[in-house]
Amino acid sequence: MKPKIRRLWHSCIFTAAAAVSGCVMADTVRLTSLYWPPYTGEELVQQGASVAVAKAAFDAMGHQLEVDFFPWNRAVSLAKSSDYYVGYFPAYYFKTNKLLLSEPMGSGMLGLVENVDKSIRWRALTDLVPYTIGVVSGYRNTREFDEMIHSGQLEAQESMTDTQNVLKVASSELDLAVIDENVLRYLRMHDPEVSQVKEKLQLNKKPLVYKDLYIAFTRGPEGERWLEVFNQGLGKIDADQIMRDYMDQHFKSH
Repeated sequence: MKPKIRRLWHSCIFTAAAAVSGCVMADTVRLTSLYWPPYTGEELVQQGASVAVAKAAFDAMGHQLEVDFFPWNRAVSLAKSSDYYVGYFPAYYFKTNKLLLSEPMGSGMLGLVENVDKSIRWRALTDLVPYTIGVVSGYRNTREFDEMIHSGQLEAQESMTDTQNVLKVASSELDLAVIDENVLRYLRMHDPEVSQVKEKLQLNKKPLVYKDLYIAFTRGPEGERWLEVFNQGLGKIDADQIMRDYMDQHFKSH
C-alpha cells in the first residue's frame, strides 16, 4: 500500500473509531422521584416540569435520563441504598455530608393551604401555634418550621401525600397544610377528589418561603461524575424558561 493511501486509510479508521467511541460514551443515568405534580409524575406530560429540565440538561451533555417513581420516603431510601440509582429529585436544599446537591434546577413557592371559611393571618411562625398543620411524611419544609414541629411548638399531622392534606383542610380536619403553590394549582384542576372541594380551598396570603429545587446525588465516584455532568448540562440550557413554558402550557386553559 502506498504511503499516501496508507495514511488516508489510517485516518479513516481513526475517525470511525472516534465516532464509535462517542456513541459508547452516551450513557444512561437513573434517578428516583415521586408523584409530585406538576413537577414530577410518571403519567404527566414529559413526566413533569422538573423531569423535563433534568432530561434537557443530560441530553445537552449527550446522555439519557431514566426516572423511576416511588412514594417519597421509598424514593429517597432507594437512591441512597441501591447502586442502580445515583440520586433522587426534586429536593430542597439541606445540609448533608452524605449527598451531593446539584446546582438549582428550578424553584417554587412553598405556602399554606387553608379553608376559605377559616382564613388565618400570621406574621411569624409563633402565630401558628394555635393551629393544626398538615405536613407530608419525609418532606423538608423550612429549617425553623421543621425545628418547631420537632420541638413540639407547632402541632403537625403527617400524611403520605399532599392530596390527603388538602382534603383534610377542605373538611376542616386540619387548619392548614404545607404545600407548593403549583402543586395546589394542579390538584385543584386535575385531581378528581380535590376538584370537588376546590371552592373550599385557597392559598394563605403569606408564603412560607421561595425554595430552589435540586437533584441529590449519592456521594461517591458515580454520584460525583453525574453531578458534574448535570451541572455542566444546566449551563447549556435555560432551566427557568423550560420550567415557565411547561407551567404556562399546563395551566394555560385554567
